[in-house]
Amino acid sequence: MKKISIYIQALILTLGLGACGEDFLDKTDPTVVVSSTFYENDQEVEQAVIGIYGMLRGYFNNHWQYTEFVSDNTTLHFNVGNRGQGPALEALEYWQYNAGTPNFASLYNNVYNILVNVNTTLENLKTSTASQAIKDRSEGELKVIRAYLYFDMVRLFGDVIIVTAPIKTPGEAFQLARSPQEEVYKLIISDLTEAANLLPTSYPASQIGRITKGAAHGILGRVRLQRKEYAEAINILKPVLTLGYGLLPNYADVFKPENKNHKESIWDCQYQGENTFGVNSSFIYTFAPLASQGAVIKFPGQDGGGWNIPSNEFIALYEPGDARKDVSLKEGYTANNGSWVPVPFINKYNNPHSIRGVTNDNWPILRYSDVLLMLAEAINEQSGPTTESFEYLNSVRIRARLAPLSGLSKDQFREAVLKERRIELAFENHRWFDLKRTLTPAQIKSVLVKHGQGEKAKPTTSRGGIPFSADDYTFEEYQVLFPIPADQIRINPSITQNPGY
Repeated sequence: MKKISIYIQALILTLGLGACGEDFLDKTDPTVVVSSTFYENDQEVEQAVIGIYGMLRGYFNNHWQYTEFVSDNTTLHFNVGNRGQGPALEALEYWQYNAGTPNFASLYNNVYNILVNVNTTLENLKTSTASQAIKDRSEGELKVIRAYLYFDMVRLFGDVIIVTAPIKTPGEAFQLARSPQEEVYKLIISDLTEAANLLPTSYPASQIGRITKGAAHGILGRVRLQRKEYAEAINILKPVLTLGYGLLPNYADVFKPENKNHKESIWDCQYQGENTFGVNSSFIYTFAPLASQGAVIKFPGQDGGGWNIPSNEFIALYEPGDARKDVSLKEGYTANNGSWVPVPFINKYNNPHSIRGVTNDNWPILRYSDVLLMLAEAINEQSGPTTESFEYLNSVRIRARLAPLSGLSKDQFREAVLKERRIELAFENHRWFDLKRTLTPAQIKSVLVKHGQGEKAKPTTSRGGIPFSADDYTFEEYQVLFPIPADQIRINPSITQNPGY
């Protein structure tokens, strides 16, 4: 059997695949296969880096599965008639996943495939004859991407394999072992710190969408907050306030494709709609209710996927008058026959488009409102609620047409900012990480079991008469870390499994 580890993909470097989108992503030929003789000039370095940006699209197409879907924010619209990929995704929703769940293998392979390309490009930058300015900027962009991916992996899997240079031989690949989380974080912090010193604060119009100094600072602030290094988080996040970002007056405008890369967008994964050459976003086709027959996404006969739909519990969180509710979700839809169907769905990415299945939504990785809420949280944890921390929290609430908060204790402020994050950043892939950052495994279990009991007692959507199994929505503390994919352990005896699996 010729089962080859993902790491050996370092021997076959393919760049430029899937490159399309914003102006700066429209400059590469996706059929080009290159070798170590590439990277000789600015154009070739650009092509390599843009190809890696393109790879992120595939990553974010499925990121919701591991960050929203497994949390208490969303559930699924059970498909009785067509099981398809249902069982694998249901394993995530009902927390019945194990080392053989294919979604984890896909995630693992996708991440390390991107890292292979990042590392090979970084290595070749050292000897490239491209201009120093292009090499410095490219190094900064690639190190943010590498840090971001490792930050995801260390939070999802715990100890992970660190690869920072090209793999030369199959034997070398098979000897790679998982590194302790602290070593992974050292790499993440180093990469982001170096990147912040290399990247510009902005780009010309033709380059908008690239990673900036603000993105490096924002992601590093997120890392520091995760590690409860509150003083460091404050120090790295505050400079972002001076870089020209700001809140848009209307929450709805944040997610309109015609407003892409606005002043609130610090880092978005760039997609290009209505372009058949490459990768487009189609999130609403995944998130719309099952069999909505075009009533949600405006194309008759085009069903939604029924995945990642808002749960009853989440919908009940909104305060009266919150302007974000109707933007973020709908509690049902009017069918083509005029009847009301009470099946909720994510509405953030439901925007007009002219080609069926092809939409033009970017995926928000880091928004300015996130920075404000991270600062509010860090200041409260460091010093208790202050005038400054209330200012950051309330600026987000006021934009949502809600009354400002005051007079909260430290614990009350913590709860308020976490609720605000849950609503402001709903369905943007933060909830699972927020739970893990702020709660112990036992507390996470309590939150999720409560969510599961609520779904079993009153499902958000009909299950067509199919009862839940006794094991559905049972969660154990060890599951806060995902299992290492079974194939990786079978291929590489140096890799160990997480406890419980």
